[in-house]
Amino acid sequence: MSAERPDAVPAVVPDARPRAAAPVADVALVATAAAFVAVCALLSFEPPGMSVPVSLQTLGVLLAGVLLGPRRGALAVLLYLAVGAAGLPVFALGKGGLGAFAGASAGYLLAFPLGAAAAGWLTGRAARLPRRWLPAAVFAAAVVATVAVVYPIGIAVLAARAQLSLGEAVAAGAVFLPWDVAKAAVVAIVAAGVFRAFPDMLERR
Repeated sequence: MSAERPDAVPAVVPDARPRAAAPVADVALVATAAAFVAVCALLSFEPPGMSVPVSLQTLGVLLAGVLLGPRRGALAVLLYLAVGAAGLPVFALGKGGLGAFAGASAGYLLAFPLGAAAAGWLTGRAARLPRRWLPAAVFAAAVVATVAVVYPIGIAVLAARAQLSLGEAVAAGAVFLPWDVAKAAVVAIVAAGVFRAFPDMLERR
């Protein structure tokens, strides 16, 4: 058995602190995103004759998914929904409580976690593209998540709760499309700036 060389370099032990701190950072990001969605929801109004209010809620939901990724983005929106269901007035028009899930717009609320997850997943695929294409890719991800995920569920519940035909519900939901496309553009601009400043947020999802 050979003696250990006195000048041998000891094995480097990885520092466990960054890994231990990761869950704390995740919780902070999820809580912050949930609070941001709540603030966006409170910036709302109800057009005359409409069963669904206009708000910036979707912007917050999409931005949570795009910036945090599918898992943490969905968790942030679920936390937001849980806080609202508990009675805090964080839904559009300052509503809160379980009664919000009995209204005509309940389908949109239920679809929001899936929309955030879809936006986050699609944005993750965009990480492989050249950086100059990132804003357009995030915009496309936000639009697809809204139109292909949030709208179908929201419109289906709207038709059932408001006693509308499917065609009438689709027409009612389509009124919000220009607003949501504009929100997707804002999400793309904000996300592109955040990813330039913090590239790890796009790589580590």
